[in-house]
Amino acid sequence: MMIVTGAAGFIGSCLVEKLNQANFNHIIAVDKFDDAEKNKNLEGKKILEKVDRDDFFSWVQVDNRWEDIEFIFHIGARTDTAEFDRELLNKLNLEYTKKIWKLCCDHQIPLIYASSAATYGLGEHGYNDDESTIDQLKPLNPYGESKNEFDKWALAQEQKPFFWAGLKFFNVYGPNEYHKGRMASVIFHAFHQIQKTDKMKLFRSHKPEVKDGEQSRDFIYVKDVVEVITFLMHQRKYSGIYNLGTGEARTFKDLVLSVFSALDKKPNIEFIDTPEDIRDKYQYFTEANMSKLKKIGYEKPFTSLEKGAKDYVQNYLLKENYI
Repeated sequence: MMIVTGAAGFIGSCLVEKLNQANFNHIIAVDKFDDAEKNKNLEGKKILEKVDRDDFFSWVQVDNRWEDIEFIFHIGARTDTAEFDRELLNKLNLEYTKKIWKLCCDHQIPLIYASSAATYGLGEHGYNDDESTIDQLKPLNPYGESKNEFDKWALAQEQKPFFWAGLKFFNVYGPNEYHKGRMASVIFHAFHQIQKTDKMKLFRSHKPEVKDGEQSRDFIYVKDVVEVITFLMHQRKYSGIYNLGTGEARTFKDLVLSVFSALDKKPNIEFIDTPEDIRDKYQYFTEANMSKLKKIGYEKPFTSLEKGAKDYVQNYLLKENYI
């Protein structure tokens, strides 16, 4: 059986569907199942059992259930970049993940866990998944710090799972993020704002060398994310920390124009000042160096922003469909 933590969440539920498509149906879904909107992500999916996040480590010991675990996908985390409760982040993103790691070490279970591009901070050291530079990274918020602290801890361990991979997700967008509120992707918010007002507001640039709307991010479609995860699940050779973006930065203007196009609406963009309280920590550019993943054999092309936005808007957002 497969363990997916954060199974009711955005990426976790898309991964469950991808595993189902590959005929992996003995899935243990681990999460807090107290959000009705979030639980819709799992409707219709083949799941063997749902286990509350707080009960998982006692559940796995009953009748030596760990003997039947083929793989653990630890996708669950506290992902709010505006969360400043360090005790909570330490509990959920650091200590919980350490327990998952130790479980995998003790019972020879392969592991993939969610790290984050938030570990890179302002990108002073670039966006290369070179493990020798991880100690130098300076995340901009406690969430990014919690992810980076675990990456550093994992690399320092003498005992490791026989295969493990930490994935630094860049700006993921796509179906099943309806429940995420303000933490949902820019495409999600652009869709709703354009539908409501026929225009989209973007932050003005406060750097003279960057034009308004040309702040850039590495936007990756969630369907590509789960393709990479399942590739690593089958490959199981080269453990380590990997970037997971497209390798191509695109501007917010590109993104919004893609949403207008998908809706067959005339573009109408308004620029507003970036709030002063976040201005000094605002990222103007992120772009994943994807050579490390490609070097171990990943060859599938990533979905372009235009194609991803069109699929997401027309086949999911407009129809309120789920993966």
